[in-house]
Amino acid sequence: MYTIDLRGRALDDDELRRSVPRPELDITVASEAAADLIADVRERGVAALLDQAERFDGVRPSALRVSSSDIAKAVDDLPAEVRTALEHSIDRVRLASAAQVPPAAKTVLGDGAIVEQRWQPVARAGLYVPGGKAAYPSSVVMNAVPALVAGVGSVALASPAQRQFDGSVHPAVLGAAGVVGIEEIYAIGGAGAIGALAYGVPDLPLTAVDIVTGPGNIYVAAAKRLVSGVVGIDAEAGTTEILVIADASADPNLVAADLLSQAEHDEAAASLLVTDSLELAERVRMRLDAIVTATTNAARASVALSGPQSSIVLVDDEATAVRFSDAYAPEHLEVHTVDPDATLRRITNAGAIFLGRYSPVSLGDYLAGSNHVLPTGGSARYSSGLGAYSFLRPQQIIHYDEAGLAAVAADVVALSNAEGLPAHGEAVVARAGVRE
Repeated sequence: MYTIDLRGRALDDDELRRSVPRPELDITVASEAAADLIADVRERGVAALLDQAERFDGVRPSALRVSSSDIAKAVDDLPAEVRTALEHSIDRVRLASAAQVPPAAKTVLGDGAIVEQRWQPVARAGLYVPGGKAAYPSSVVMNAVPALVAGVGSVALASPAQRQFDGSVHPAVLGAAGVVGIEEIYAIGGAGAIGALAYGVPDLPLTAVDIVTGPGNIYVAAAKRLVSGVVGIDAEAGTTEILVIADASADPNLVAADLLSQAEHDEAAASLLVTDSLELAERVRMRLDAIVTATTNAARASVALSGPQSSIVLVDDEATAVRFSDAYAPEHLEVHTVDPDATLRRITNAGAIFLGRYSPVSLGDYLAGSNHVLPTGGSARYSSGLGAYSFLRPQQIIHYDEAGLAAVAADVVALSNAEGLPAHGEAVVARAGVRE
């Protein structure tokens, strides 16, 4: 990992933001390729999806929709310990997601003047589960459970075709989907899958959804940006990121292990340590050198840790570490300081925050109860992780009676005339019992 030394420099917020490391391939560069793939799916439907599977996944599926019998078999074939872990994860995510559903509320503004707030689920959701370098049954849980808790009535899941499984979806993903209760599953991946969910594929048939959620690589994130507005999206959940704020009290072995845990996802994964302790930085670097070569995904992790998106950032103090973190707006933020709760009070921007030595990001990936579908690429400055609220829309219900309307009629007329829209006021005056 290379070093960014910010010690002794008084940087304002804009300068800090310019100093954060990002992947060389950003989402704007990926957008052109993603747009072409989406356009191909819209024009050629199933033929385009089959060609894209052959091109990117190395297999041409015999069927793009997975049969119910294959889903049932995948559930039956799940190892007992994996099914148990999935069920525990489902239970925890369900409980945490239920807390995200706001209650209906009624505001009485006067006699006969009521505004209600209710939260309505979207009718249909499209869930994306990546499957390039690893299988992600956990992402099935993180996508599907909040949608079901929110009350979404129709759910479609897309995940890339797998060459080693004859062009079907990875059996672990299928098994997890079956345990959750998802029945509509497609062996399609990448930007093309996002386009298929957003616009529909009549010759599959695949009906368009109202919202697309789920993590993926930078092309998936770019595709979600492109279809936003046609459908809703959760966030641009692209290649994973971890930023660790640590002081001299941190355990370098734990910090190194957590940086590695995210680096093994992808060559473009970002792992950052921000610290005011030069000694800790060097000990973490040494520990990483020792453990990277021994890990199963050593080649992938080594590329990620040595890439321009990963670094050790040296700062003068914790306050600057927090400012740097907020400028970066990490997907995952770990806090390893003497007083993590005090550090937390300073933090503004992060997808999910993990406090203390016993709250690693990998816990959040599986069993914390929090959701692991989180904003990346700095989008945590303005968007949030996936939750039940992602599938809900607040609706305002206005119920005024004659007296309630009469009480505000003059104000409506005054404002409508001021805006040069007198018919607005006239519509109020036209009601029986309401006088100008």
